[in-house]
Amino acid sequence: MSIYNKLKNKETKIAVIGLGYVGLPIALEFAKTMQVVGFDISQKRVDMMKNHIDPSEELDSTAFEGCDILFTTNLDDLKDVTFFIVAVPTPIDGHNLPDLTPLIGASKTVGSVLKKGDYVVFESTVYPGCTEEDCIPILEKKSGLKFKTDFKVGYSPERINPGDTKHTLTNVIKVVSGCCDESLEEIANVYEEVVKAGVHRAASIKVAEAAKIIENTQRDLNIALVNELSIIFNKMGINTYDVLEAAGTKWNFLKFFPGLVGGHCIGVDPYYLTYKAKEMGYHAQIINAGRFVNDSMGGYVAKQTVKKIIAAGKNISEAKVLIMGATFKEDVSDIRNSKVADVVKEFISFGVKVEVIDPHASSEHLKHEYGFGLVDKIANDYDAVFIAVNHNEYSNLDEDYFKSITSKNPVIVDIKGIYRNKINEMTYWSL
Repeated sequence: MSIYNKLKNKETKIAVIGLGYVGLPIALEFAKTMQVVGFDISQKRVDMMKNHIDPSEELDSTAFEGCDILFTTNLDDLKDVTFFIVAVPTPIDGHNLPDLTPLIGASKTVGSVLKKGDYVVFESTVYPGCTEEDCIPILEKKSGLKFKTDFKVGYSPERINPGDTKHTLTNVIKVVSGCCDESLEEIANVYEEVVKAGVHRAASIKVAEAAKIIENTQRDLNIALVNELSIIFNKMGINTYDVLEAAGTKWNFLKFFPGLVGGHCIGVDPYYLTYKAKEMGYHAQIINAGRFVNDSMGGYVAKQTVKKIIAAGKNISEAKVLIMGATFKEDVSDIRNSKVADVVKEFISFGVKVEVIDPHASSEHLKHEYGFGLVDKIANDYDAVFIAVNHNEYSNLDEDYFKSITSKNPVIVDIKGIYRNKINEMTYWSL
C-alpha cells in the first residue's frame, strides 16, 4: 500500500516540524483528514496551540476545530510517524549570510527518529542544492540509513503569505518535487489531499528550490527599481504614486510600489541565492544591487524626514517623532527583519526623540529584538508623524487627527501614500 493510502486510512501519521506561520496552517489542514503530529521546540508555543491559540496570530480558534492533531515537544511522539514535513525558518545572520541553524536542527530531529520507508519533505526556503547537500547527509548520519534505498526525500516550497486571507494553502498551486519518480508521485498525492488548486510536479528538488528562491528575488528587484525611481522622482519634485498611477494605465505595466522591504521572505531569500552564486564563482550584480537599494531605504526615508523637520524651522536635536507601525507589513504581528528598526536607528543618530505605536506588534518582542518598545499613550506635541506601515487601523485617520497630536508646523511622512491628496494644510511627503 502506498504511503498516501496509509496516511489517508490513518494507519500511519504525518508530522510537521516547526509550527510557525507556515507549519501550523499545513498541520491543521492535513489534520482534517489524517493523523498529524505537530512538533515544535518551544513548549510555550505548543501550550498555546493546545489551547487553540495561534502564536503567529494568523489563525483564529475555529481553525483548530475538528483536527486530529497532537501538539508536542517530545521526540518520542515522532517515532510512529512515516511522513515528515519540515517547515522551520531559514533566516540570515548579521552578515547577510544564510543561517541554517534551525534547518540543521530540524534535520537532526527527524534523522533521530527516521525509519526505513519514511518520507521527508522540506518546505523551508533555501538555495538550490541545500536539501541534497546539507540536509540529507544529516538525515543519513543521524539515522544510519541510506538515502533513496531506505528513505525518500522531497522538497515543496511554502507559499504562505502572512496576513493574506485570499491566497491560502488550499487555493494556491503547490510546487512539489521528489528524489525519484516514485517519491514525486507519493508526495504529490499527499499534498493534493489538501491543496485544492492542485500541484505542479517540478523536474527535480533543485528546480523546486530554485523556483521558490526566484519568486521572492523577482519581487525584491521590482520593488528595488520602484524604490530607486522614488529617489529620482523626489529630486525632481514629483510624487512616485502619481507617476505609477499614470503609468499603470498601460495594460502590461507591472504595478509595484515603493516602501520598506523587510520580513523573512523578500528581504532575506535573495541573499540565499547570491550566497550560492558566489560559492559557484559568480557575483550576482543585479540581485545585490537591488538588495542594496532596498536595505538602504530605512535610512533614506529617515534622512528625508529630518530634512523636512529642519526646513520647518525646528531644532532637530529637540525634535520629537511618532512612528506609526513597527511590523514588517500591514495587519500582521510579525516583526522579523522589520526595516522600521532602521528608521528608528537613523532618527536616534540625529538626536531625535522617537516614540513608536503599533496595534499588532508586541512591545516586549520589539524591545528584545531591536532595543525599543511601544508607547502606551500618544502625545500631542510631535514635530513629525511617520506612518511606516499601512495597518487597516490607520486607513480612516484624517488631517484633523494629525493636527491633534502634533506641534506647530509638523511634518507628515506617509511611506505607503495612504493619505495622498488627504493632507492639505500640513507639510506632507511620501515616496
